[in-house]
Amino acid sequence: MSIFLSFEDFCKDISNNNALIGIDLGEKTIGIAVSDKLLSIASPLKTLKRKKFKENSLELLELINLREIEGLVLGLPINMDGSEGPRCQSTRAFAYNFSKLTDLSITFWDERLSTVAAERILLEADTSRRRRREVIDHVAAGYILQGALDRIKNFKARQ
Repeated sequence: MSIFLSFEDFCKDISNNNALIGIDLGEKTIGIAVSDKLLSIASPLKTLKRKKFKENSLELLELINLREIEGLVLGLPINMDGSEGPRCQSTRAFAYNFSKLTDLSITFWDERLSTVAAERILLEADTSRRRRREVIDHVAAGYILQGALDRIKNFKARQ
């Protein structure tokens, strides 16, 4: 069974030879991003349509095995005032259930404003409204994962 780690413990637990996966868990979709094995760059990968937990978890496990993923960074939708609402509870429940299926280290990353930042990036790239709808969730997952990668790099530099 995997462990929910504080971010500092997560940094200590991962190596530099395997990639991480970042997930933006929405109500209707799941945005997915992956890192390179050097833990430098997050790349938006795809968006899955939310289905039953079992179906989505099998899709995620297949990606994890294919990409040799070592850890999972799950965006935690904390309210702007810092409190946790129903969406955080749902995300934590997803993580708990997913942890029963894998030995991956799992941590949470504050995802406040990640979708806003992803929207801004897509607007600056002059992406059409239709295309933005298609890619916003995995671009947000990339934003979440990149924030975590930057913090990991900073943490490891201090060690």
